[in-house]
Amino acid sequence: MAQINVSNLTFGYEGSFENVFENVSFSVDTDWKLGFIGRNGKGKTTFLNLLLGKYDYQGSITSSAAFDYFPYVVSGKELDLSASELMEKWKPQVEEWRVMCELPLLSVDAELLYRPFKTLSFGERTKVMLAVLFSGENDFLLIDEPTNHLDMEARDKVKEYLAGKKGFILVSHDRDLLDGVCDHVLVLNRSTIEVQAGNFSSWWENKEKKDSFARAENEKHLREISKLKATADRSSRWAEKSESTKIGFDPIKENDRSISTRSYIGAKTKKMQSRVKNFEKRIDREIEEKEGLLQDLEKEIDLKVMPMEHYKDRLIECRELSLKYLDGTENVIDDLTFEVKQGERVFLSGANGCGKSSLIKAILKKNEDGDGKTDIDRSLANNVISNMQITGTLSLAPNLTISYINQDTSHLRGTLSDHAKVNNLDYSLFLAILRQLDLDRVQFEKNMEDFSEGQKKKVLIATSLLTPAHLYIWDEPLNYIDVFSRMQIERLIERYKPTMLIVEHDVRFREKLASKEVVL
Repeated sequence: MAQINVSNLTFGYEGSFENVFENVSFSVDTDWKLGFIGRNGKGKTTFLNLLLGKYDYQGSITSSAAFDYFPYVVSGKELDLSASELMEKWKPQVEEWRVMCELPLLSVDAELLYRPFKTLSFGERTKVMLAVLFSGENDFLLIDEPTNHLDMEARDKVKEYLAGKKGFILVSHDRDLLDGVCDHVLVLNRSTIEVQAGNFSSWWENKEKKDSFARAENEKHLREISKLKATADRSSRWAEKSESTKIGFDPIKENDRSISTRSYIGAKTKKMQSRVKNFEKRIDREIEEKEGLLQDLEKEIDLKVMPMEHYKDRLIECRELSLKYLDGTENVIDDLTFEVKQGERVFLSGANGCGKSSLIKAILKKNEDGDGKTDIDRSLANNVISNMQITGTLSLAPNLTISYINQDTSHLRGTLSDHAKVNNLDYSLFLAILRQLDLDRVQFEKNMEDFSEGQKKKVLIATSLLTPAHLYIWDEPLNYIDVFSRMQIERLIERYKPTMLIVEHDVRFREKLASKEVVL
């Protein structure tokens, strides 16, 4: 057991307007299974890099532990090498027999260590890297979003594996994973950092209670300040009115008053002015007590979506659909039957490679071809859509408008202004939605290729939300998206009930929103 002590840590990127961390202090234990929670861009990955010594900073980080980081970097040239050849670079002096002992815990065959790395699926790559990561001794491990792009089966296996380990920081936005794995959380709030025992759900319950108390106290202070200001203003006006009568009087109208009354009025005015000053002090005290109450409150603004209503109730119909690529020998999808009706939120689930994205591509291509760009009857005469051959029925409602989120963000280039023009978006409204998704204004001046993956995903989500459509098709929209934004999107879908076809492996998201699940 050892401690990682962070004292007065201050760090900011060169050219940035604000520091990422400002005089931050906290301690964590290297035996903990620590979940790392925070908004996109708050500094989670930055902090991991500071632990690794990659950046210069002010303050101190002290620990006797050695750090190792997931995921390991694999260059394009290294993809032809096997994990067995790469692991020495990843974790110097690692012993292969230790890695082979870890693999069965992840339900991985040792044979994967000797295959070219490029032939492994996302899930297989993650599991092999985790096996190497946990093959050392006395390392404190920094695990950065291990479940992105993983199917449900792989996520469950990674969750089970990590639950049996200790001594790591886990950066993740997957609430189910954080609940199943962590015994402590490290939270980057808006203005503070806190360390708390428990998992995500226990922290969130405490946070909601704390936020509710802060709102109630804030309202109480606002009412008290308003009352004090009104009383102070009234007393001030009385004092001014009294003071104005101190000099000069009409002896006929005010026959009971003499020149000696002046001192009495002066004393009375002074007493009233003293009361005003006391009220002002109390106002300052109330304002001081109010300050900081809402500093960590998540200002989650409800988003809006603009779904269109179609005159057909059924938007997609699949009957005994089979699909394979023209250059392939086996079907990607076999005998699939389902439909999507207006108002439904249909989730496609299944292992990676089962054909979810291929089905979406077929739907998008057929809708595009049916929009007058090509002759759809001729296109389907020999059962071919794009480079896929289909059998069975795939029918779409005519004149269907689809808003699509691709799981790939590599096509995002240039400025947000350029992106808005290409997609016919109202630029001001586009920026407003990005702000509601907590994208900092400083990002608005950057090119999108410099954005983090989470920030790129928010660009795609904002684009989709601003696109009026009959059907929203989202392919893994939540990869890299922070927990708070996920909750915003959940509330949005619950409120507006757009018709959706979704591929998403976040268990909580699916359980809350799915009206139907189609397992491939």
